Amino acid sequence: MNDANKNNTSSVHLSLRAFVAIAVIVGLVAAVMAFGATGLLVTIFQRQQEARNPFMRVVDVTDDTVDPSVWGMNFPMQYDQYKRTVDMVRTSYGGSEAIPRMPDSDDPRSETARSKIEMNPRLKRMWAGYAFSIDYREARGHAYMLEDQTLTKRHQVQQYGNCMNCHASVYATYKELGDGDIQAGFEKLNPMKYEDARELVEHPVSCIDCHDPETMQLRITRPAFREGIRVAKAAEGIDNYDVDTMATRQEMRSFVCAQCHVEYYFAPDESRRLTFPWHKGLRGDQMLAYFDEIDFADWTHADTGAPMLKTQHPEFELWSEGTHARAGVSCADCHMPYMRKGALKISDHHVRSPLLNINNACQTCHKVPEEELFARAERIQERTVEMQDMALDALMDFIDSIIAAKEQDIPAEQLAQAQYCQRAATFLIDFVEAENSSGFHAPQESARLLFKAMDYMRLGQVALDPAADAVQELEEAPEQDDDTETAASDARV
Repeated sequence: MNDANKNNTSSVHLSLRAFVAIAVIVGLVAAVMAFGATGLLVTIFQRQQEARNPFMRVVDVTDDTVDPSVWGMNFPMQYDQYKRTVDMVRTSYGGSEAIPRMPDSDDPRSETARSKIEMNPRLKRMWAGYAFSIDYREARGHAYMLEDQTLTKRHQVQQYGNCMNCHASVYATYKELGDGDIQAGFEKLNPMKYEDARELVEHPVSCIDCHDPETMQLRITRPAFREGIRVAKAAEGIDNYDVDTMATRQEMRSFVCAQCHVEYYFAPDESRRLTFPWHKGLRGDQMLAYFDEIDFADWTHADTGAPMLKTQHPEFELWSEGTHARAGVSCADCHMPYMRKGALKISDHHVRSPLLNINNACQTCHKVPEEELFARAERIQERTVEMQDMALDALMDFIDSIIAAKEQDIPAEQLAQAQYCQRAATFLIDFVEAENSSGFHAPQESARLLFKAMDYMRLGQVALDPAADAVQELEEAPEQDDDTETAASDARV
């Protein structure tokens, strides 16, 4: 065979080998792609099945299943997050820090939160004569809400079953006490002595208090909120509001929180009925006007004799005046933001400050760096706390002035005007102090309330000046009956 034929034969063999190699490679690539596509389709199918079946019903939960661990068998991801509310983590202006303590016969806790009245003695004087001047601590997570209420030293003053509304899983208790009628059970629990009511509950607020066990839809389980939102909507011109049929799902993501994170009072009669003072609106000064109208006070100030009001935790009311509420952002959007678990999108039940979870809580809407969002929030809180501190300093001076005026036998009318100004200023300062966002939920509204408090104290100082009668523009304070029960009305936990 000549050289030309040998070369041609070699070329053919090389071409065949190259073709075979290319074919093999193409075949392998095709096989890998087919395998990958098959895997992708299987994964998609599995995720679709997961999405269709968001939970596996391992056990039956009913309208009487109170224990959250039983619900957790069906909803392990949510329950795992719920259990993490035992975390004690501070931000600059909120949260709690674990303080070790020696357990004793009265209090078995080995750690607790810091005392706010020890850190800020002005609060103790602001509440002189009231149970909060005995014990007031940083708020811990939901896991501790019942334990901390049970063991607070505020029980040195008799407390009642109405306190359970916000600290315990009481839905099933209401049902049992009312023979299936939640409203009737609510009415029965309110006037019970706390120690008796405590025997009827076991868990802090849990799954059954927010979710329907059949559909898992959010629901309202607290009669006080059901009535409160009806009167609040009536004040807005919406009559006969029915939260069960008229609230949107997004509204319910705030309303379930508003069953507890609100201002309230206990009726001073034997019913000790838990009531939300929203009859004139949700703003602090609107609630003050309502309390004035019904001639209500929580206690009498030990140093000045003024009929006083104690603000609780009005997160819902202050949030309602803020930009997030106006934009349709719910409480859960920030404090229980959605998170991904496989194909599932669930609400994060590790309820906490958004500043501890900025990526999920804030950056979903705000496309700016985490550091910038954190700095913005802290600037708002820093400035609110600065204004609050100035108002508290002014209040301490004002209390001194009232005490001095009493010692000088100031005319009763002028003293009553000054005492009313103390009542109003304290309520508005407390509205911002007791609200757990340090002004972040509604910065401008917080500043407005603190400014009004300062103005009340200015008017009160004018009332204490004997030469100011001719220029006094303050309306007379509502008269207080001598036999009012307010001085003895139960201190709210």
